[in-house]
Amino acid sequence: MTDLHSPLAEGRWLWRRLFVFLSAAGLQVLLARSIDRAAPEQAARATDGLLTLLGLTLVIYLVAPTAQQLAALFAHLKLGGRA
Repeated sequence: MTDLHSPLAEGRWLWRRLFVFLSAAGLQVLLARSIDRAAPEQAARATDGLLTLLGLTLVIYLVAPTAQQLAALFAHLKLGGRA
């Protein structure tokens, strides 16, 4: 169960989680199909590209909560410095 009053927004980001899950699953299916259909000399390059895209998607998924926390911290420091 997700705590809606958690100070971290991560638990409330259902759509971001759903998007990352579906895009990762789609990329894995695309990878499997491209390996089956590609010529042997092209399979390695296609695999590298799709795995790089999958890795980028997962890194963005992991970094986004940290970026939001940093933005909130900077906003708090900016407001706290003037008051």
